[in-house]
Amino acid sequence: MHHDAVESWAVVAQNLPEHARNPIHTDAGAQAAGFPRALVAGVTTYAYLAHPPMVAWGEAWIASGGGEVRFRRPVFDGDVVRCTPTIDGDGVLVAAITDEPDQPRAAFRAVRRAASAAPMRSGEPLPVKEIPLVGEWGSDYGTRAGDPLRLCADLGVVHPAVWPALANHVVHTEVARGSWIHTRSIVRHHGLAHAGALATVRSVVVERFDSHGERAVLDVAIEVDGVVVATLEHEAIVALP
Repeated sequence: MHHDAVESWAVVAQNLPEHARNPIHTDAGAQAAGFPRALVAGVTTYAYLAHPPMVAWGEAWIASGGGEVRFRRPVFDGDVVRCTPTIDGDGVLVAAITDEPDQPRAAFRAVRRAASAAPMRSGEPLPVKEIPLVGEWGSDYGTRAGDPLRLCADLGVVHPAVWPALANHVVHTEVARGSWIHTRSIVRHHGLAHAGALATVRSVVVERFDSHGERAVLDVAIEVDGVVVATLEHEAIVALP
C-alpha cells in the first residue's frame, strides 16, 4: 500500500557502464576537465531523486506525475547521496545532499500531476529516433544504479529516469561536441510505457545560448504506439568552455 508521506533515503552513487560514452563519466575524462574523479550522470542522480515520489505516490506518479530537476554541482562516483524531501507548495522539493562542501548537488521539485503535453515549439528539428525500451531504456534503470525499489520491474513499465536518459541520448548523438553536461529538465509523464515497447523520440532545439559554455534547450516528445507518454524541456551544456 502506498502512503503519501515523501520520505528521505540514501544511496551510494554509481555510474552505469553506458555512461562511459561521455568522457566526463570516467576518472580520466573528469580529471582532464579539472574534476577529482568521475562525475555521475545527471540522469542517474535524477533516478535517485525520483525514488521518494515513486515510493510515496506509486504507479500514479509514474503514469501522470513529473517535475523539474536542476543539476547545480557534480555528484561524484562513490559519493553517498542523501535524497531529502521538503514540502514545497503543491509539490515536494527533493534535494540531493553529499559530503562535499557546497550543497545541494541537485534538486528535484516533484509534482503529483504534471501539466498536459504541450505542442513542440519551433526551432531546429533533430532526426526522429526509434528506440526499443529494453536494456538501459527499460524498467530497471534504478536497480542497475543501486536503487532496491522494484516498482517499475514489478509493474513491467519503463523507469521514469529513462525519459531524460532518452533526451540525453539525443543530445549526445545530435547536438553535443565532446564532453557535455546535462543541467536541467522539466519532465512530464503522460502515461505508462511497457518495457519492451518501441519508442519514437521527436526533438527540436528551441534555443542556444552561452553560459559557462554553449548551451542548448530541447523540446522532446516520446511516443509509444502513437501515444505521447512523456514530454521534456531539456537543457545541457553541449560544448564546455
